[in-house]
Amino acid sequence: MRTGFLTLALLFSLVQAQAQFFSEPEEVVIAFFNAFHQQDTLAMRELVHSRIKMQSLGVKNEEVRLSTTTFDDFLKSIASIPENMVFEERILDYKTQSDGLMANVWTPYEFYINEELSHCGANSFQMLYEEDRWKIFYIVDTRRGEGCE
Repeated sequence: MRTGFLTLALLFSLVQAQAQFFSEPEEVVIAFFNAFHQQDTLAMRELVHSRIKMQSLGVKNEEVRLSTTTFDDFLKSIASIPENMVFEERILDYKTQSDGLMANVWTPYEFYINEELSHCGANSFQMLYEEDRWKIFYIVDTRRGEGCE
């Protein structure tokens, strides 16, 4: 009886640990957006890998464009947003997939400037498990000005 209880307790602990392991990527993305909205570039830098890559997909003149931005330039643009401008990226959902050391968090969003819808799309955060925590190593997003509703 005692052995059965210990086995059950051990299995429960393993299931809890695995559930926590798989939920952590989403928590990193939530922390990333909290820091983003607070313009806290130091906190954002703590959540990403040193070799992070950032790209965006959009359409201009009916042509699909893939643009690349350095993370440093992204942080400079966030830090330079004027205090009188209110910006908010509203995350509509979180979909997380994970396989050991790699995870993906997919987040459809709407982006508002001074409470008016600017654009919408989806973010894809590619993450790796390193040094006992998840880090973002690649962010790609889509941006649509039309068709958001």
